[in-house]
Amino acid sequence: MWIGIVAAVAIAGVIFAFVIPQPVGGGKYTVTDNNVTIETTAIGKLGTVLATDKGFVLYTFPPDAQQGVTCYDRCALNWPPVFLPEGVRLAAGSDVDESLLGEAIDRDGKRVATYNGWPLYLYQGDVSASTATGQGQYLDGGYWYVIRANGVVLTPAPTK
Repeated sequence: MWIGIVAAVAIAGVIFAFVIPQPVGGGKYTVTDNNVTIETTAIGKLGTVLATDKGFVLYTFPPDAQQGVTCYDRCALNWPPVFLPEGVRLAAGSDVDESLLGEAIDRDGKRVATYNGWPLYLYQGDVSASTATGQGQYLDGGYWYVIRANGVVLTPAPTK
């Protein structure tokens, strides 16, 4: 009898894990149907930029140089990477180019979502969706910038 109960609980847990959206990344994005979906959102003067399914803006870190994750430890506390749990895939929302989606492996072996080669991060200072308070911030060893759906990082225009 106990084996049957344990098996039923295990099956229910698996169904819950794969059918019910699971919040990850501090609740700023979810895993739904085994996917983390990258979307877009409009942010005032910045225009339309990449965001999570919950509308939280995604950032790039120029020291990554489209080659890998360089934000760790204290940096990753302020700018958590968009981690892809085991068995989860990236999905493109509307206006997102699926061919630009990818992943990088961080130094701890965790999968991190990328777009046009840039690892994607959230900013802990963005406490509500559709805000980009991290745009242009110099923090944790470099500047941080949002990225558009065409894969272009939105850096400030050069001053003359």
